[in-house]
Amino acid sequence: MIIKKFTAETETEAILMAKEEMGPQAVVLNIKKMKHKGLARFFKKDIVEVTAALEENPQTPPITSDVVKEIAKIAQAEEQEESGYRKVEEEEKTTAIEEKLNNLQNMLEHQMKKDRNVGKEEEKKKKEEEDTNVKFMKLVYNQLIENEVDEKYANQIIGEVQSSLKKESSMDTMLSCIYQKIILKLGEPKPIVLKEGKKQIVFFVGPTGVGKTTTIAKLASDFKLTKKANIALITSDTYRIAAVEQLRTYANILDVKLQVVYTVGELNQAVMDFADFDLILVDTAGRSHNNREQCEEMLQLIRQADVEDLGFEKNIYVVLSASTKYKDLLKITDVYKDLAKYQLIFTKLDETSGLGNILNLRLKTQSSLSYITAGQGVPDDISLIEPQKMAKRLLGGDTQ
Repeated sequence: MIIKKFTAETETEAILMAKEEMGPQAVVLNIKKMKHKGLARFFKKDIVEVTAALEENPQTPPITSDVVKEIAKIAQAEEQEESGYRKVEEEEKTTAIEEKLNNLQNMLEHQMKKDRNVGKEEEKKKKEEEDTNVKFMKLVYNQLIENEVDEKYANQIIGEVQSSLKKESSMDTMLSCIYQKIILKLGEPKPIVLKEGKKQIVFFVGPTGVGKTTTIAKLASDFKLTKKANIALITSDTYRIAAVEQLRTYANILDVKLQVVYTVGELNQAVMDFADFDLILVDTAGRSHNNREQCEEMLQLIRQADVEDLGFEKNIYVVLSASTKYKDLLKITDVYKDLAKYQLIFTKLDETSGLGNILNLRLKTQSSLSYITAGQGVPDDISLIEPQKMAKRLLGGDTQ
């Protein structure tokens, strides 16, 4: 008798292999599932082992009971061997799994500890960066407040910059953004610009003592001597004789026409007399913002001035002192809230170290900035405001 074993992934495949090799007379004696040995058992599927037998002489009698018993013994022995193997294998497998679990636990604990340390370092570094950024922003805020920027606008600037920056931004980046933000809020200055074929009449208004007359003299000098413009002067500041004489002196030096007016009618007549001039500068009487009646009288003069029919474009410049308290500046500008659009001129920058009111009034009134003056010199101590330079000064730099 020939006895052979065949292994395959399935029972059917193993039987077919036996039949193919031993012929259709082959008899299946035993079928059992087997596991791969070693590490392969973790990666490969179980296999099926088929034990088949074939009579060497087909004429011989069928398999006897003794043969069957012998085969049964063989199968039993193999089963016991397999059972022992499975037991050892299961023990080895359990031990291996336990070792792997222990190793995995140790590895995870080590990694978690490492991650915690890295996380703490990153968190510490991040917190230090955030603390540094917060401290820096507080310094900038305090600098703006020191320069008399109103708290509302200082917070607005800092808030807008913080919302647009990444948390890890450097101090240079933050300072640059704040600097640019202030420049944008100051806006482009709006000077008096002579236009081809367009005559202009400019009214200068403001409280007493801010330097309106001197400012007009400085501008008149620039347009007459530098720009070669054909200009004339009008003053309605008849409440101060000194103001009229002061402006008359400048007019004589510059060789420009000057008329003194007391009423709206006289103002309109003066404008008609100067109809051929490119630019007329009008000095109005200084009025206290607390005297509403006088302020209204001055405003009526401007409103009723019939200049458009004569081809003049009307512009208004409110002259303010940079050294005036912000609370008073708010009351002063409130007088002119019903006027048409006006620009802002700030004088006496040499008499104060806090320039925040320039930014405050710009943001409060939404009126454009124009000229600034620092000193009594004519025509030197006047210039168009420079937003970049002003922003630097507000941030504590470029104080000259």
